[in-house]
Amino acid sequence: MASQQSVMAVIRAARPSFRNPQDKVAFAVHAAFVAAGYVLHDTGPSAFADGALSSCSTDEVGIENWNAIEEHYAFLYSHPDKDSRKVLMKCLVMNNSLMVDILKDGDSELLHMEIDVGEYVEDNGSANYASQFKNLGKLVTQVNKEVLGKLDGPVATSSSNQPSSPGTSLRDNRYKPMTGDDDPEDQHVYSPPSGFIVPPVPGSGSSDLFPGTGAGMYPTRGDFGGGSMLVGPNDPRFFGGRVGEPGLPGGLQGVPPGARFDPYGPPGVPGFEPGSIMLYVLNTLQKSPEARAFYASGSASLS
Repeated sequence: MASQQSVMAVIRAARPSFRNPQDKVAFAVHAAFVAAGYVLHDTGPSAFADGALSSCSTDEVGIENWNAIEEHYAFLYSHPDKDSRKVLMKCLVMNNSLMVDILKDGDSELLHMEIDVGEYVEDNGSANYASQFKNLGKLVTQVNKEVLGKLDGPVATSSSNQPSSPGTSLRDNRYKPMTGDDDPEDQHVYSPPSGFIVPPVPGSGSSDLFPGTGAGMYPTRGDFGGGSMLVGPNDPRFFGGRVGEPGLPGGLQGVPPGARFDPYGPPGVPGFEPGSIMLYVLNTLQKSPEARAFYASGSASLS
């Protein structure tokens, strides 16, 4: 990479002649390439010729005729310590801007940079090169960031040592359960205090007779049948373990305590009127001494 001091040193050593502010900025960009270790192989009209980028010449040349074409500049480089491929830079003046395009031999994409000439040039007749520029450090930083840093390419690292990006990590672990055991340093994973038992999350299949607890709650009672509220006349939950014997576990008949019962059926369907359903329940209880005794000992009342 170039620095403000090294770029000014190249300008002073070359002692170029400037005709206008655009000349100064174009040569400052060239000086940044030289300060970064690039060798100049061609410049001026011959650098605009077809096939200049694929030239086999490795000779180092001077800056003669570098600004021979009005509002156009061209420089051909290579970097012997990084890559032997040639690099061609062309500059075009448009209004108050200098449009810079760089192409490396073998690449298909240009590097582009636009420079505001007035931001970096002092309009004075001083013979001191340092006084003819302003914000030179900012210009060098722009060239390093938008051109020189990209020409060098990313630093190659092995896949085993290359850290994954945060987005990739989240995508890879989105289905991984967060138990707190795998990585105690992971701030996204909750680790319960020592000695604390996490309540189980109820699974599917809980019955409607004894509904299961919600997530994070400890179960308070068990179930004896399982299944849903949609049952038929031969459902095994109406029998006490032996097919054909009606009743609850232990041989008791009737409705078990805690069962959810809605005395209202579908509207307009015969046989599902609230009075008919309640009458059926009362008749069932009256025919079963065991059920009456069971309810009498509980919270239900048969009066």
